[in-house]
Amino acid sequence: MAAARSALVDGLTGWGIYVVGFVPAVASFWLGATGGLGADPVRAFEQTLGLWALRFLILTLAITPLRQLAGINLLRFRRALGLLAFWYAAMHFTVYLTLDRGLLWDTILPDIARRPFITLGFSAFVLLIPLAVTSNRLSIRRLGKNWRRLHWLIYVAVALAAVHYLLATKVVDPGQAAHVGLIVLLLGYRLMRPLLPRRRPA
Repeated sequence: MAAARSALVDGLTGWGIYVVGFVPAVASFWLGATGGLGADPVRAFEQTLGLWALRFLILTLAITPLRQLAGINLLRFRRALGLLAFWYAAMHFTVYLTLDRGLLWDTILPDIARRPFITLGFSAFVLLIPLAVTSNRLSIRRLGKNWRRLHWLIYVAVALAAVHYLLATKVVDPGQAAHVGLIVLLLGYRLMRPLLPRRRPA
């Protein structure tokens, strides 16, 4: 009974994360529809979605350091955060394809190939697709050890996304520096983790 109650609470909390996680997207869409995103609403909407994709990637990567360094176990929420990052990246790319480029593929494909920051962002999104598709329990069982190897792609994806974020604007502001700094710290921790002493369980 206790296990069933715990699973129910975790399930409801997971759905709560999705509900709260999509609030920025809904709010930005509403602001765009009502003229609240400034002189260039499409660009503002597109950038907001991309920024939240990056933030959810950062939160996803922070789960392991929080557990290992601070003893805060949020592992059961990592899948929801990772999927939110994917969906925000998908919305970001969809806005680029539709509202920004009007689905004019004769301009979209050369744009992706010619402009480095778009190439990097598109590459990061492509890497997130197999991670999202295999984030379920069935894929974990079928892939076995290969599942963990596949999901190492998130480190490559977040590195590409960080560079895409920096190159998207010509001036690096404090907000960009903070986001990219967090990514550098998290990736640095991942590289240094094998050299760090392991915490003994209480």
